[in-house]
Amino acid sequence: MGIATINPATGELIKTFEALTETEIEQKLSLAQQTFEQYRHTSFEQRSQWLTTAAQILDAEKEAFGKIMTLEMGKPLKAAIAEVEKCALVCRFYADHAAKFLAEVPIPTDASKSFVCYQPIGAVLAVMPWNFPFWQVFRFAAPALMAGNVGLLKHASNVPQSALAIEDILQRAGFPTGAFQTLLIGANQVAAIVMDDRVRAATLTGSEPAGASLAATAGKQIKKVVLELGGSDPFIVLSSADLEAAIATAVTARMINNGQSCIAAKRFIVADPIYDEFETRLVEQYRALKVGDPMLPDTDIGPLATSGILKDLDQQVQVAIQQGARVLIGGKPLGGTGNFYPPTILTAIPIDSSTAQDELFGPVAMLFRVENIDAAIQLANSTPFGLGASAWTTDEAEQTRLILEIEAGSVFINSMVKSDPRLPFGGTKRSGFGRELSIQGIHEFVNIKTVWVR
Repeated sequence: MGIATINPATGELIKTFEALTETEIEQKLSLAQQTFEQYRHTSFEQRSQWLTTAAQILDAEKEAFGKIMTLEMGKPLKAAIAEVEKCALVCRFYADHAAKFLAEVPIPTDASKSFVCYQPIGAVLAVMPWNFPFWQVFRFAAPALMAGNVGLLKHASNVPQSALAIEDILQRAGFPTGAFQTLLIGANQVAAIVMDDRVRAATLTGSEPAGASLAATAGKQIKKVVLELGGSDPFIVLSSADLEAAIATAVTARMINNGQSCIAAKRFIVADPIYDEFETRLVEQYRALKVGDPMLPDTDIGPLATSGILKDLDQQVQVAIQQGARVLIGGKPLGGTGNFYPPTILTAIPIDSSTAQDELFGPVAMLFRVENIDAAIQLANSTPFGLGASAWTTDEAEQTRLILEIEAGSVFINSMVKSDPRLPFGGTKRSGFGRELSIQGIHEFVNIKTVWVR
C-alpha cells in the first residue's frame, strides 16, 4: 500500500492518496522559494502572533486531532490528545523565546563594532516518522518558522491525514501560503527534493538506514542535516534507588506510545541485590496493562502502527528466544484483528547476542542483571546507539559517574527520558547528530553570521 490511512486496530483501509507528480512537486518548491523571499522579512512579532494562534487551534481542537492520530497509527486516544497539547506548548515556547534566541550577540574585538547575527537560510525539508505524527513535526516547524525559514514536510506514508491537518492548522493560524507545505510523496521521491537547489537543508527523524540515505544525498550537495535516529535506551536501577518510583516509571518508560518511541526505555539494567524484586514487580505491573481499542479511555496499549512492524517485532522476539532469552510474560502476537502485541519481558539475554544490540520497537522490554555500577555503565554503553538514558540512584557519587560516563545525548537521573521544549534533544553515536528544541534547536537551521565593522 502506498500513501494511505489504514486503521491498525482493525486493518480497515480508510482512505488512500495519490503521490504528487513531478509537476506538482515543482509547483510546491517554486511556491516555497517565492514565499521565503517575502516571509524572511516578516517580524518576530508577526511570526509569534501566527504561532500563538496555531497553539490556540491545537488546544481548541485537540480531541479531533487526537482521533486522527489514533485512527492512523494506533496510540491510545488519551496519549494522542496529550501529544496535541505538547505541540501547543512548543508553539508557545518558540513564540515567546525565538526573538531572544536569535538576537544579535555583540562581541568585543579590535573593530568599532562586531557581533554575531542569525539569519534564515530558506526552505528546509523535514522527513518525519509516524510514531508521534504531530509532535515530531511541530518541534521542527515551530523553530523553523520563527527563524524565518519555510518548511516542507514529507511525512510517513501511513499518516497522511495527520500531515495534511498540520499544514491546515498553520495556514488557518495566518502563516502565508507556502510557508509550510505537506508533500504527499513516496520515499523514492525524497532524494530529488533534497538535491534541488531551493531546498537548503533537511532534518529526519526515523530509522538508521533512512538517516544514512538522506545524509549521503545531502552531503553530496553540501547541505546541513539534523538526524534523530534509533535508540536502545538503558534504564539503570542501582541498589540505592527508590524502587517503588523506579518500577512505576519503568512501565511508563517502556510502554509509552505502545512501546514505539525512540527514547523509550528498552534495556532494564538492574543491580543484583534488588534484581529479583524488580523483576517480580515489573511482571505484575505488565500483567495489569489492558491491551485493546485505542479509542477507549481505559486502554493502556493499542495496536502497533502497521502489520509489517508487528511481523518484524515478533521475528525479533523469536530470534531472541532461539539465542537463549527467556520470556517472562507475553512473547507472541495476540492474533485476530489488528496489529496487537502484548506487553513482553525478555530476560537471560546473552550479552553477545544480536538481540542485546538491537532496538525492539514495540512493547518488549529486555531485562539484565548486573553486579555493580561499573558493569551497568559498561552494558549501557555496549550498543551502537546513544540517544537517551535513565538512571536511578540516590547516591550522589553514582549520579555523577552516570552523568559523566554514559554515552548518550541525554541522561535523566531518577526520571524517564522525555523531550522538553526548554532542553536540547538529540543523540550521539548511531543515534544521529544535531539537536532539536531549546536555543540549540533553532540555531541548527540559520546562518550564524559574523559581522565586523572598522
